[in-house]
Amino acid sequence: MRHSPCSKRLTFAAENWWMRAARSAAVATLVGAACVAGPASGVLYKWTDTNGVVVYSDQPPPGNVKVDTLAGPPPLANPNAARELANKELDQKRQQATAAETAQKAGQQKVDAEKQAAACRDARAELTRLAADQILLYSVNEKGEQVFMNDTERRRRREAAEVFLKANCKQG
Repeated sequence: MRHSPCSKRLTFAAENWWMRAARSAAVATLVGAACVAGPASGVLYKWTDTNGVVVYSDQPPPGNVKVDTLAGPPPLANPNAARELANKELDQKRQQATAAETAQKAGQQKVDAEKQAAACRDARAELTRLAADQILLYSVNEKGEQVFMNDTERRRRREAAEVFLKANCKQG
């Protein structure tokens, strides 16, 4: 098939257009990559290589080439912001742990206080029973038999209850 001179020019123009489009796409890709990587690095370099292609990079070009340095991203308003945020989170976790520990201790103290109050009530009731001499007190032994408390045992138990009350319970 024979091409006319006009078709050759058209073919050359189409090839030239594709080369320009490919070069533009490459430049756009480089610029996009530079924009994405730019904030991570500090400086962006721009130069034209020996083929006439504009190159953007975070590294300066090798050799003796005219380079334009583009402005990097603005400095952070607070360079210690990440550290301060981490410290705040750590402080919050510590406060939560301290609050949980305090709540647990308060709960345990409440349980202990209730046990102490019950023991004091029981000791007062025992002292009242032991003080009533006209009431016969007994216990049941291992054979199921009633064993009555004598005066010596009653006095010993009453003294023990009084000592417990004085040492562990509020008077009132």
